[in-house]
Amino acid sequence: MKNKITLKELAKLLNVSVSTVSKALHDSSEISPKTAERVKELAKLHNYRPNPIAVNLKSSKSGTIGVIIPNIANSFFASVLWGIEAKAQKAGLQVITYISDESLEREQQITDMLTSGFVDGVLIAVSEETNHKKQYDHLFGLIDYNIPVVLYDRVSFDFPADKIGIDDEQTFEDATNLLQAKGLKKIGVAISIHHLGVGKLRIKGYRNALASMDDFYIANSSKPETLKTKIKKLLLEDKVEAILCADFESTMLVYRLAYENGIRIPEDIKVIGFIQGGVAKLLTPSISYVEQFPEQIGEEAVDLLVDRIEKKLTDEKPINKTVFTKLMHLESTVF
Repeated sequence: MKNKITLKELAKLLNVSVSTVSKALHDSSEISPKTAERVKELAKLHNYRPNPIAVNLKSSKSGTIGVIIPNIANSFFASVLWGIEAKAQKAGLQVITYISDESLEREQQITDMLTSGFVDGVLIAVSEETNHKKQYDHLFGLIDYNIPVVLYDRVSFDFPADKIGIDDEQTFEDATNLLQAKGLKKIGVAISIHHLGVGKLRIKGYRNALASMDDFYIANSSKPETLKTKIKKLLLEDKVEAILCADFESTMLVYRLAYENGIRIPEDIKVIGFIQGGVAKLLTPSISYVEQFPEQIGEEAVDLLVDRIEKKLTDEKPINKTVFTKLMHLESTVF
């Protein structure tokens, strides 16, 4: 039997987005009381309910979960997947993995396919394009089909689902404070993901620790050549004493440009990178890095999803979990 009305049809009648309707129905603080009241009144009038086909499909579990990864070339996500696979195997679950390749369109295609009901739940780190364009209607489509969703890593946007990520803001605030405590005054940030939520949080943490905006030094661009030019300015013109690198690309560029311009690490500049420990230890000198515990993120994401699938979490309010990072000091921060 077909619903009297769907989320998309409600949104069309109200001339708002699907996400606005879903947020209103889930009492999101992002939606004004007036809009929420309009949505709920219309939903009640048309006897809206979550898609009954999905509810019927969920009456018997498939023993399978879907995992959407934005970029498999990124070693962080590869390690998260490792944790997901290990925990899912222990729980007796099969994992179907999809790669969005940082594309909103591909992510939409994947989520549309997953609404067919052949998975019990979905783990997703949204693509860069999704994050940048702030288009999340396809994710609300999963909820409309009563499919449990857990967001991992890229979680800094309003969405009524369980989330697990790291303490991005606090990590860079603590790292900046530590370098300042060692007597360094000119500390910069290099970042190629400034447009993503996690990147914005890392910049915010760095800024929180500064005594004055006069001490703010940043090289930010998603374009390699532009980022390279800005990092050279930090090194050669601003002559920063330390650089916090917010991602793999910026870390490698800082190392390469320091070498090319005769700037010694750690004698002339201290460097902290957001990269995997296996790579950090192989560099010469080895680089101090932020340990993000990606396998733990993957394992705990599965735990959250399983609890939702098995209805162990009776509270409908989404859970936000944080995996706390650890700064690992190697040769690049020797004083």
